[in-house]
Amino acid sequence: MSNAQLEAAIEAAWEARDTITPATTGETREAIEDTLAALDSGSLRVAERQAGGDWHLNQWAKKAVLLGFRIKDMEQQAGGPQGGGWWDKVDSKFAGWGDNQWKAAGFRAVPNAVVRKSAYIAPGVVLMPSFVNLG
Repeated sequence: MSNAQLEAAIEAAWEARDTITPATTGETREAIEDTLAALDSGSLRVAERQAGGDWHLNQWAKKAVLLGFRIKDMEQQAGGPQGGGWWDKVDSKFAGWGDNQWKAAGFRAVPNAVVRKSAYIAPGVVLMPSFVNLG
């Protein structure tokens, strides 16, 4: 879907947000997941700096982040302290990553750097102990 199509689908989903659950399928789920993937890759930003220095807020992308919480149930996430886990709805950005994904991403994450899926991290960044939220 194009950004215009994603925006239209997200705006429609937002109006019906009380009906969105982990069982939601079809265009609504696809639009939410595609928007979160675009945020994750950096091809879309919730807030974008314009040429003149002003900021443009993609309100629909922010709505997609909030809708993303509705399409997933809480589940145990690996990677917690001392071999434990987390209890969350949002996957780690690094879940399932191997050497190839780390090399392609081009950034470094030292121990205790937590990044949630859909947060964009630019190549060359060094993540020290930190928490980077989604969106």
